[in-house]
Amino acid sequence: PSDVQAECFASIKAWVAEAGVRNVLNPVPLDVRDSIWAVPDVDAIYCCNMIHVAPWSATVGLFAGAGRKLSVGSALILYGPYRFDGGFTAESNRDFDRSLRSQNPEWGLKDVSDLGELAAGHRLRLAQCIERPANNHMLIFRKYEAES
Repeated sequence: PSDVQAECFASIKAWVAEAGVRNVLNPVPLDVRDSIWAVPDVDAIYCCNMIHVAPWSATVGLFAGAGRKLSVGSALILYGPYRFDGGFTAESNRDFDRSLRSQNPEWGLKDVSDLGELAAGHRLRLAQCIERPANNHMLIFRKYEAES
């Protein structure tokens, strides 16, 4: 696990301890906007409920880092609320987006089509979109081979 804020590490460790799992490493500091991630290459990246409470630059950084750290066929998995072709899946998501933008104009639900365009620039493509509870979705992007 990682977080941009080290003060979140205690909470992360507490959740891991409560789950009783032993295969989760200690959290590491990571700002996805950094051009160098001080972590090894990974088999998958799971990002839950982040990009709607972060500026677009964090989303760009996440996809750029995934493009660097994932091997061909590996997945960037995003979980959270999204817009689809400019629309909202529910009125509650529209209200949530409005609330987020009132707190910070750089926040808000990202559009899946914009994410798809961003992904392509980092050799990623949307492979699957899965509806989840409470008007959330899981988006699975896969890294593909560069064309020669």
